[in-house]
Amino acid sequence: MDPDLQSLFEAARAARAHAYAPYSGFSVGAALRDTDGRIYAGCNVENAAYPVGTCAEAGAIAAMMAGGGRRISAVLVMGPGPGLVTPCGACRQRIREFAASEAPIHVADPDGVRACFTLGALLPDSFGPENLSGDA
Repeated sequence: MDPDLQSLFEAARAARAHAYAPYSGFSVGAALRDTDGRIYAGCNVENAAYPVGTCAEAGAIAAMMAGGGRRISAVLVMGPGPGLVTPCGACRQRIREFAASEAPIHVADPDGVRACFTLGALLPDSFGPENLSGDA
């Protein structure tokens, strides 16, 4: 595995180990790299007052913002099971706020990367910040 991808994979795996998923049992970890090469990770955090929980991708984005990062260059999402654990619709839009359409979104399980998409493939013809700035 490419060293840059491996570092995202390891960060997502470590974050996933700290997920709080007592209701679904579905632990997810996410890691992203900002355009300065820094890695930020997050895990899902469920809440008894469903659906108040937080997705792993949202946690990683919050960590990036708190750490001073502003643009995402790549994302890796790690979850369990036979199906691909891609970002939910809300997280696709969250990622879109900070990433270009060409940004790779890697999907993994604990055994390795299973698929790779661009953000544009997961969220085609999306609405983003430039739609509001008049630069669209």
